[in-house]
Amino acid sequence: MSRRNWFLFVLIGFLWGIPYLLIKVAVDELSPTIIVLSRVVIGCLILIPMAMRLGSLMPAIKAWRYVIPYAIGEMIAPWFLITAAEENMSSGLAGLLVATVPIWATLIASMHGDKTVWQRKRLFGILIGFIGIVLVVGLESFSGRQSLVAIFMILIAAIGYAWAVTMVTTKIPHIEPISMNAVAMVYTMLAYLPFLFIYAPQKTPSIEAIGSVVILGIFPTALAFILFFQLIKDIGTARGSLVTYLNTAFAVLLGVIILNEPFTVGMAVGLPLVLIGSYFASRKVTTSVQ
Repeated sequence: MSRRNWFLFVLIGFLWGIPYLLIKVAVDELSPTIIVLSRVVIGCLILIPMAMRLGSLMPAIKAWRYVIPYAIGEMIAPWFLITAAEENMSSGLAGLLVATVPIWATLIASMHGDKTVWQRKRLFGILIGFIGIVLVVGLESFSGRQSLVAIFMILIAAIGYAWAVTMVTTKIPHIEPISMNAVAMVYTMLAYLPFLFIYAPQKTPSIEAIGSVVILGIFPTALAFILFFQLIKDIGTARGSLVTYLNTAFAVLLGVIILNEPFTVGMAVGLPLVLIGSYFASRKVTTSVQ
């Protein structure tokens, strides 16, 4: 990848690594429904004016047959599942489980005819990264100390992420990503709006909870989407999805440093493998795969 793409790769990894920390702070005072609703409202306020300025809002609206499923797979379902799961698990573990996205994206991309995902170096990178994930999670994560239901919820969210991005880049690659995500966030907002009166907080949330939601809406929800779709235009969906390996590293480190979550031997050994795997799996294919 070019230096610009590597910069975007790392920046997106950071931006999508901090939601787990922010959600963990906010979910102590706010319901998952309110957190998701709040972040998409903020995202809409940022992305809709940008889409209008680009003049690409109407094409995204007209592509509703694909944008609605995208909203379900990328926002409506995953954001609720991840937020709800973090009521019963650490932010680091949530980020680690989402790191299975590249595995699902590779399988889905291959089903759509992309044979380059099976190039030897990329497979090696995916394998190394997956081994790193296993070491980071550690056997203790699955020993009964963590909710198996919560783990399953995160994995479903990861599959949704992988499918949604692959679907829209295959079916509607001509739609401006900023506009598509703006419209998808409107659909997500409409889906959650009826629950506002049921799950509205009974008392004013703390500054920490409010600040977490605001940051969540501005950076991971709005800005990261803009940058991510710029990146996958250059390096492809399957390779772009490998940014979740970096998400993992940032999610774990932020959880340890800020939330005092445990840093295990598995994390110390696994995180470098995650970064190494991310490097090799995202390397440009120099020879065609027949």
